[in-house]
Amino acid sequence: MIHSRSLRPSVAGIGYDDLMSLLQICDLHISFHATEAVRGVSVHIDEGEVLGLVGESGSGKSATALAIPGLLGPSAQITGQILWETRNNGPTIDLLRQPAESLRSIRGREIAMIFQEPMTALNPVMSIGRQVAECAAAHAPSWTPSEAKRKAIAALEAVAIPDAGARYGDYPHQFSGGQRQRILIAMALINRPRLLIADEPTTALDVTVQAQILELLTQLQREHGLTMLFISHDLAVVGNVASRVAVMRQGQVVETGPSLRLLTAPEHPYTRSLLAAVPSLRTPRNEPLAVVN
Repeated sequence: MIHSRSLRPSVAGIGYDDLMSLLQICDLHISFHATEAVRGVSVHIDEGEVLGLVGESGSGKSATALAIPGLLGPSAQITGQILWETRNNGPTIDLLRQPAESLRSIRGREIAMIFQEPMTALNPVMSIGRQVAECAAAHAPSWTPSEAKRKAIAALEAVAIPDAGARYGDYPHQFSGGQRQRILIAMALINRPRLLIADEPTTALDVTVQAQILELLTQLQREHGLTMLFISHDLAVVGNVASRVAVMRQGQVVETGPSLRLLTAPEHPYTRSLLAAVPSLRTPRNEPLAVVN
């Protein structure tokens, strides 16, 4: 489905200005085998913005994110709209109604994704250099193998992989967890996508490496003006990365607002309970941790 800019669909509670965003999710419902995982989600992401999507496990945040590039698979029943601004002032398209071939051309080139477990996302029997180069060559078939390799090495250097040229032929198991996550980021960004979806990219990493990856993503976002959807169960982590936050619970967005306001003066009881459940240095060690209600 294609909409002209002057004939965009209206959605209850969403104004015309919101529909000028790079990505607009409108009344999204996702069900798996008659169980509804996402119930009427409506959010937008402006170009150059970092939107944080936070919620506990099972809240529907990952299903929402996977629906954007069409990665949910045939078992998902999806209704609603995911409106995407095409390049060069082209028409707005509904990603949910695009044929598979069109989605493949958008996925990786305009919308890229990084996942929380790099060891399962990387092919263990293919060198990391080839994996990064293939991401580039998939959307530039005219490139020679040497051009793709040069681009891959540059992408690995951009995410601070030491001796990227010398390690081009190494395999995933020869890298640390933090380095593997950097390789995934290089694969996602090599085609300079307009939107990066980061699905809990630091969950499997220790605290020190987590901080390094967050700093890297923030740096890359600022350098390239990247639009980002950052997903996490940790509200404090999201607050350090995102300019605006949407809080999900049981498949619905219960509160949205600027990060500073949401972290310091949350309005919804669930958001307040999420913040109260985060331990601090002042949390008494002889008392049980707060429970999310």
